[in-house]
Amino acid sequence: MNKKYRKAIIAGNWKMNMLPTEVKPFTEELRPLLPRQKTCEVALCVPHTHISPLRRSLKDSRIAVGAEDVSVHDKGAFTGEVAADMLADLGVHYVIVGHSERRANHAENDFMVGAKAAAVLEKGMNPIICVGETLEQRERGLTMEHIGYQVLAALSAVPDEKVRQCVIAYEPIWAIGTGKTATPEEAEEVCEGIRAIIRSRHGARVARSVSILYGGSMNAKKAKELLSMPDIDGGIIGGASLKPADFAKIIDAVAEVSEED
Repeated sequence: MNKKYRKAIIAGNWKMNMLPTEVKPFTEELRPLLPRQKTCEVALCVPHTHISPLRRSLKDSRIAVGAEDVSVHDKGAFTGEVAADMLADLGVHYVIVGHSERRANHAENDFMVGAKAAAVLEKGMNPIICVGETLEQRERGLTMEHIGYQVLAALSAVPDEKVRQCVIAYEPIWAIGTGKTATPEEAEEVCEGIRAIIRSRHGARVARSVSILYGGSMNAKKAKELLSMPDIDGGIIGGASLKPADFAKIIDAVAEVSEED
């Protein structure tokens, strides 16, 4: 992390878990576990049905409300879709776009991800743009070629002056939900490469201000090592974000790393 230039962010991604009625008990358990001093931005990205109860439960809290996806469309005959301005109206701050599960299960391509990121920014929210490679791509030495394309394609839809408002989340597909985690050195190599790609297109000042997160089975045991890397500015957390104690330990890891810097 480099908190001199950019925010540290820990974002939970609940996926299709929990019930709206379980939100309040979860937040009541989590809030006392958080550090008294704000050491990073904390967000919970939840299903659309959970956003309103989460916002009510987090009143007067430092935790930001996030969504797991957004429509590329503004409005119209798109049954089941949720537009960016609908999320903004609910008080959403972060929106995940381009998660590998959306890409694989809903045929979302890189340019659609960019259009979603642009829609989120237009409504005053921050997109968390997910990128990542498969195990086969890694083994064939195509990691940075693939991820570089994903980053450039997504940011091509974003106005230059808004790139620094984007968050990039590197999630190796082979590590999501598998219990496998890239080593700190492997994760840093990719995150450093992502920053270099942004630098080449948008300049050093913008590149050093963009928060880059690591995802892919980050848990309390591995968080500190990963967060100690200079280009890893936080994490996007799956299963561990559903357990208040585990999620709080990952947030504590940010404070531990900050104290050592």
